Amino acid sequence: MNHFIAKLNKELDLQLQTIDMGRENIIEKSQKSFTCVTNVLKQLKAFVLEYKFLDEPEEILFFKKEKPELYSKSIYYKKIAEIESLRPIGCFDEQEIYLRGELKKLTFFFNEHRDFYQYYRMESTNFDDRYFSREKNDLKQKMKGVDIDDNFSTGYDYTVAKIIAYNRLEVFLNKELEKIQLNAKNPHVDHLVILEKFRWTGSKISLIELIYSLYYCGVLNDGNCRINELTELFEQIFHFPIDDIYRGFQDIKRRDNKTLFLDTCKEQFLRNLNKEYE
Repeated sequence: MNHFIAKLNKELDLQLQTIDMGRENIIEKSQKSFTCVTNVLKQLKAFVLEYKFLDEPEEILFFKKEKPELYSKSIYYKKIAEIESLRPIGCFDEQEIYLRGELKKLTFFFNEHRDFYQYYRMESTNFDDRYFSREKNDLKQKMKGVDIDDNFSTGYDYTVAKIIAYNRLEVFLNKELEKIQLNAKNPHVDHLVILEKFRWTGSKISLIELIYSLYYCGVLNDGNCRINELTELFEQIFHFPIDDIYRGFQDIKRRDNKTLFLDTCKEQFLRNLNKEYE
């Protein structure tokens, strides 16, 4: 079980990373990511329906931790695609109202499931057999509007997945609000002709590598700037969204060549520099 799930997660992470580095807009990327996660969930379901859990603790672990972590990504990417496809274009005020409305929906969900949310956040275990065991579970009928396969769900694994996804979605929405407020305070930035001419056409991971390099070199404001401020600057200059620079940084740390983009820049610079003297 552990080996199979680890393999699925590794394959999914690689697929999502490839999508994330692409040049499509956020809606297209979210839709592609949702499809990838859906396919992985189908593989997971097929495996679990044929698998016999060793004991109740293994079953609880699966429905409390392992499945929700995967399922949450499906919920997250689907919601991102929905939110961005309906998001107003242009007016900062309308966008802010819209995004705050989406945040209120998340707050409503957390309030509606306050007791269970507290149970989950406190990492309680006293009711785990009722929440995350298929045989003992008697609470599935309370999950309104959810299509549940009794053989692949306890009902509350879905709620945990939504909690994880909505926490992540809350971070995304707040970051988008910060961008809107920044642009509203500096409306001239979007209208500078020189900035309108440039778009980042490289991969997202390359841009993240560049941003962190400048950050660690301390060459902006004598090193007195935060990584999120530097990220927002590059997003505005190159009209290129960076949804989660910290996750991108972790991806870089896991690579064999951690300075792939910088090495390429150095190689191209030296090659062309030498041409000048030929």
